[in-house]
Amino acid sequence: MISDLKRLVDQISREKGVELDVLVKALEEAVRAAARKKYGPEHDLEVNYNEELGEIEVFEFKEVVEKVTSDHLEISIGEAKRMDPESELGDSLGIKMDTDAFGRIAAQSAKQVIMQRLKEAERDVVYDDFKDRRGEIINGIVQRFDRGSIVVNLGRVEAELPGKEQMPKESYRQGDRIRSYILDVRQHSRGPQIVLSRTHPNFLSTLFENEVPEISERIVQIVQVAREPGGRAKIAVMSKDSDVDPVGACVGMKGSRVQAVVEELRGEKIDIITYDADPAKFICNALSPAEIVRVIVDEVNRVMEVVVPDDQLSLAIGKRGQNVRLASRLTGWRLDVTSETIYNQTLKDGYKSLLDLPGIGEKRASELYEAGFRSAEDVASATFDDLMTIGGMTEARANKLLEGAVSYVGRAKDESGEVDRADVDVPEQGPEESDESSADGKT
Repeated sequence: MISDLKRLVDQISREKGVELDVLVKALEEAVRAAARKKYGPEHDLEVNYNEELGEIEVFEFKEVVEKVTSDHLEISIGEAKRMDPESELGDSLGIKMDTDAFGRIAAQSAKQVIMQRLKEAERDVVYDDFKDRRGEIINGIVQRFDRGSIVVNLGRVEAELPGKEQMPKESYRQGDRIRSYILDVRQHSRGPQIVLSRTHPNFLSTLFENEVPEISERIVQIVQVAREPGGRAKIAVMSKDSDVDPVGACVGMKGSRVQAVVEELRGEKIDIITYDADPAKFICNALSPAEIVRVIVDEVNRVMEVVVPDDQLSLAIGKRGQNVRLASRLTGWRLDVTSETIYNQTLKDGYKSLLDLPGIGEKRASELYEAGFRSAEDVASATFDDLMTIGGMTEARANKLLEGAVSYVGRAKDESGEVDRADVDVPEQGPEESDESSADGKT
């Protein structure tokens, strides 16, 4: 009997992956509950697991007294001497109890406590196993569907792939294998809740890390990822080794590496771009394959005006604004894309608007233009101190120029609309772009 309990405890600990001390505490608590059920709460009981004997020992403690007033808590000195000749008044004498006397109901109560604590311990083990696995890609089996979510069987535990984390147009059936990104692991009373994702940008970067040894070895670094799941993605990479081409490493021989990622993402097109610390150069890379003629940088507002050849405008904007929108997310800059013709016309119109201001001739208009005031609107939005930095400017002229510019801009807005341009905030603008793969890291 002794060896049976010890063997059972060891077996459950191994099979369930529960620490031995956790299981022993659950067993002690279960027997304590059974003893309380049998004798009531007024007894002073102590329960311990004797590992050497392989049994649970229950002791009832009573104070040694001259005259007993409570049978549950006290024992007479005479009776105590018979049990332990060294007993003295005031001692606390532990009397070993017969656990077989607990009865069927008490034993059932003990069994329920053991099962409950065992389930809790199992849940803790699973949570501890997964809590540090956030950011990993894991394989599972589609178990069932629940209100738009996919419940995935991961072996020892079920995980949830919410509807918002599923890729558009993907469909699964019960029993299908599915790869997902561990987005979050939460501890709940019902057990650990594992949230999966197939739309998170890090799912894409982790797929590349698994496919590209140079990334896992930290030779090539993924700097930023922007995705429209199921449609297109842009990934910016850089190399810490000048001899290693980061784009070539990610593409692989004959495109084998990037193609493996594309297949996992069910055909999502991926642009692999070289990262550059210069924001303007980075923007040019991000908008490829479109050619860039000029980039005007507004560092204060983190806005860039990008000028492209007329025949490249639709390519730069992309289908429904997708290319410029992803480039904006990738770089963290707001992008205004315009054609070369419109840009040149805008410059001419801006210079003309300076000439239309009261008291401004060609010389003063050129001075304003060289100082960065390219239009009457620029002057109207300037401060008095800004205008005073221009050579030969007096306070009277600055005030008059500001008043004239504000008045001119107000009239112009009443008389005409805005200049047509392609803005990243208006994704519906721009004709269709080609979906063909390109040789510079596109697929």
